[in-house]
Amino acid sequence: MGYSPFIESVRVELRTRRYSIKTEKVYLFWIRSFILFNDKRHPNEMGNHEIERLLNHLALNRQVSPASQNQALCALIFLYRYVVKKEIRGLNYSFTKKEQVMPTVLTHQEATCIIDKMKGIHWLIASILYGSGLRINEALSLRIKDLDLENNMVFVFRGKGRKDRYSLLPKSLNNAICCQIDKVKKLHQLDLSQGYGLTSLPPALMRKYGNAIKDFSWQYLFPSTTRCVHPYDGYICRHHIHGSAFRKKLREAVQLAAIPKRVKAHTFRHSFATELLLQGTDYRVC
Repeated sequence: MGYSPFIESVRVELRTRRYSIKTEKVYLFWIRSFILFNDKRHPNEMGNHEIERLLNHLALNRQVSPASQNQALCALIFLYRYVVKKEIRGLNYSFTKKEQVMPTVLTHQEATCIIDKMKGIHWLIASILYGSGLRINEALSLRIKDLDLENNMVFVFRGKGRKDRYSLLPKSLNNAICCQIDKVKKLHQLDLSQGYGLTSLPPALMRKYGNAIKDFSWQYLFPSTTRCVHPYDGYICRHHIHGSAFRKKLREAVQLAAIPKRVKAHTFRHSFATELLLQGTDYRVC
C-alpha cells in the first residue's frame, strides 16, 4: 500500500495517544494486513465477520504465535475504537493465552563464556546486560549522563512500565565504558563540525530542552553509525544502534561457546536476577 490518508489518520491517533514508535509500526502492519486481506475494503464497511476471518487465517493458515494473534487483535480493537469510532462487541474470538514458559537461566560460567566470544561494543552491551540486569532496549537507550562511574550506578530512564530506576554498574567495566565514551565524544565532535549534533528524544523533551540536546551528556552511549530523520519532529539526529545488530552477534557467540540453551538478550537479565538471589540480594530493586 502506498500513501493512504486513512492510514495517516491511524498514525496521528497513535501518536496523539503517546504510543511508542515500535507499537505504531506493529499496529499499522496489522491494520494494513487486515485491509489487504479483505480486498482493500474500507474498515467502515467491515466488522466482526471480517476481523474473525483474518484472525482465523492467522491461526490456521499462517500458524502465527499467540503473541502475534493478540497483537493483531489489539491493533484492530484500537482501529475501531479510536479511528472508526465503533466498539467491537460479541466477537467470536478472544485473546489467546500465552503458554507459560520457564525462562532460560545461564550459570555464571556460561554467561561469561558467551560474553567472552563477543567483541567491541557488542561485548560491552552484553556485559552491561549481565552485570546490571538491564533489558536490551534499556541498555541501548543509555545516555552519557545516565552513567555514574564514581558510584558504580546506572540510571534507567523510563524502563518497563515507564518507571525510572537505578541499577548496579560493575566496576570492572569502567575502563571499557570510558573508552566507549571517548569514541562517542569524537563522533559527536564530528557531527557538530558538520552542523549537526542533535540526539533523538521524545517530542515532549525536544520541546522542553531544544538545542540543549546538542550537549555531549545527552548523547547515546551506543550511537548509530549513521544519522537519521526523527520520526516525529523531522530534525536530523543520531539515534542509538538497532537491537537486531546485537542479537545477530549474540547468536554467533552462543554458537561459538557451544552453549546448548536458547539464549536471548533478556536471558542475561534472568541470569543477573538469579545471581543476586544466590547472593541473598533483593533483585526487585534492579
